Amino acid sequence: MATVVEWVEGARPRTLPNAIAPVVAGSGAAASAGAFSPVAAVLALVVAMAMVIGVNFANDYSDGIRGTDDDRVGPMRLVGSRAASPDAVRRAAFVCLGVGALAGLALLAVSGAWWLLIIGAICIAGAWFYTGGSSPYGYRGLGEVAVFLFFGPVAVLGTEYTQSGRVSGLGIGTAVGVGLLSCAVLVANNLRDVPSDTVAGKRTLAVLLGERDTRVMYAALVVVPLGMSLVLSLRAPWALLGLLALAVLVPALRRVLGGARGPALIPVLQSTGIALLVWAVGTAIGLALVP
Repeated sequence: MATVVEWVEGARPRTLPNAIAPVVAGSGAAASAGAFSPVAAVLALVVAMAMVIGVNFANDYSDGIRGTDDDRVGPMRLVGSRAASPDAVRRAAFVCLGVGALAGLALLAVSGAWWLLIIGAICIAGAWFYTGGSSPYGYRGLGEVAVFLFFGPVAVLGTEYTQSGRVSGLGIGTAVGVGLLSCAVLVANNLRDVPSDTVAGKRTLAVLLGERDTRVMYAALVVVPLGMSLVLSLRAPWALLGLLALAVLVPALRRVLGGARGPALIPVLQSTGIALLVWAVGTAIGLALVP
């Protein structure tokens, strides 16, 4: 039976910036319109964190029963390591996704945006079928597309809309930046796992592109949001605070472009997540300070 520490590690806390950043960024976009709602922001944060932890457990379960996680570096795999039974991990995934759904319903009740219920249902399905089901899209090189959509436009603009009742140009630009950096987190993870994923038949985008092109893609994914900071600064000058993420991204870029492999890429995953959070917080502050 898995210990509490193993369950916490299995939840992959290093991926939580992917949950926090979109809500912070979307709240900043709402604040730029004078419509920031603390209650809606907290509910959106609960939704995002529950969904991310839920999808992590769902991936652990689905990859574990397929044998994909039998020989992996990186975070704790509960099923693959035999620390927890597949049924227990599946239940944990369902509980987390259920918490996210309930918090989502509360958010829709507060905001009155009930049409977003459809989007919420799609998000839950996307969380499960990323590696679950008979034909998981994460095994067909579509993971990055889903991450961009769910953690960028859906999460950021959904947060903004439930607070302000509209989507702004500043929100769209911010959603692009958050979505791309969220993709970079996934790419850092998949680059590390290229050898084991190749053997297991998991055709991630990193496996399809190969290590060299994946490293180039990672660089593009982290550089473009920095350019987005410059674009956003034309309307919100303090959005340049997002460039503070450079301090974290430079060492990560050096590792990726320097050819680091396997365990040497683990710090890149953590650094990219921190950079995502720094960019989102800096940008949100900049948007909130718009006259």
